[in-house]
Amino acid sequence: LSFPNSRAYSLVDSSQVSTFLISILLIVYGSFRSLNMDFENQDKEKDNSSATGSFNGNSTNNSIQTIDSTQALFLPIGASVSLLVMFFFFDSVQVVFTICTAVLATIAFAFLLLPMCQYLTRPCSPQNKISFGCCGRFTAAELLSFSLSVMLVLIWVLTGHWLLMDALAMGLCVAMIAFVRLPSLKVSCLLLSGLLIYDVFWVFFSAYIFNSNVMVKVATQPADNPLDVLSRKLHLGPNVGRDVPRLSLPGKLVFPSSTGSHFSMLGIGDIVMPGLLLCFVLRYDNYKKQASSDSCGAPGPGNISGRMQKVSYFHCTLIGYFVGLLTATVASRIHRAAQPALLYLVPFTLLPLLTMAYLKGDLRRMWSEPFHSKSSSSRFLEV
Repeated sequence: LSFPNSRAYSLVDSSQVSTFLISILLIVYGSFRSLNMDFENQDKEKDNSSATGSFNGNSTNNSIQTIDSTQALFLPIGASVSLLVMFFFFDSVQVVFTICTAVLATIAFAFLLLPMCQYLTRPCSPQNKISFGCCGRFTAAELLSFSLSVMLVLIWVLTGHWLLMDALAMGLCVAMIAFVRLPSLKVSCLLLSGLLIYDVFWVFFSAYIFNSNVMVKVATQPADNPLDVLSRKLHLGPNVGRDVPRLSLPGKLVFPSSTGSHFSMLGIGDIVMPGLLLCFVLRYDNYKKQASSDSCGAPGPGNISGRMQKVSYFHCTLIGYFVGLLTATVASRIHRAAQPALLYLVPFTLLPLLTMAYLKGDLRRMWSEPFHSKSSSSRFLEV
């Protein structure tokens, strides 16, 4: 969502461009991180099967959550209930919500930093896990990434800087894209269509019922700093904890304009939900590429040109996401009001995907049939 100033000289400024680039990079990185996790799980399953002499093709990592049709239908309802709770009882639950968000952001940002920490610690330390008793066993890279994440969260709590909040939001986006799966195009359409209705209702029509724009108020309302609340509860004195700022929670990406007169804001739901669709089509592209190589390069349907067959679903959907994001930004600048981004993102991503799947003859398979990528000896993909 973009909140333009009263005198805007261009439809797209530097803050919107930053939002475009960061959101696209997060989706691409999260999608490829998810696919790399699939490869790692397949390698582990292959090792286990060779050791035990049996193979269970349905075994997956317990940390990965696959959304089914029922969950896709009820997710917008649950999101609406959560939004109303935040709207009516924000003063009562803001501290608990801030602490829970900080904990989740810490774990997610540690996951975001883990590949870099693995690269840094590989030459100087073995990959043996260190035991911490009941807490579990962790490698040096995991401990380093978690320590850096905790340090970042503490600095964010003390300063409330928007850049640190954006870093935590990036971690949440990547973790959610990597650990959540859409099994079919039918579930993807149900989820995105329901969230489109949810987004449009709470941005455009909630003011007629609640006399206030519920979505905008919840998204922009800062929360009390836990250090300030703790100092008041413990009666630590008038000067202890009073200098810490109120916190804008990391449920969004914000970027200031070049003049500093306004911030451009994009909710992480507008990144994660299309990102799940991008992750799904990337996995399908990889599955189809492996299937075509196994069939010795069999040609596609006769009514589709070879150039059309070479266009991947991932690139088509990613371009649609960019165009939808650009359209949402232009609409917000023209109407001088917050816009539900999913109103533009869902049609620009789903419609080209459905059209291309129909033309290529993959629509029936993508719609309802689950697919599983085969084990590959290489984890490097041609981008």
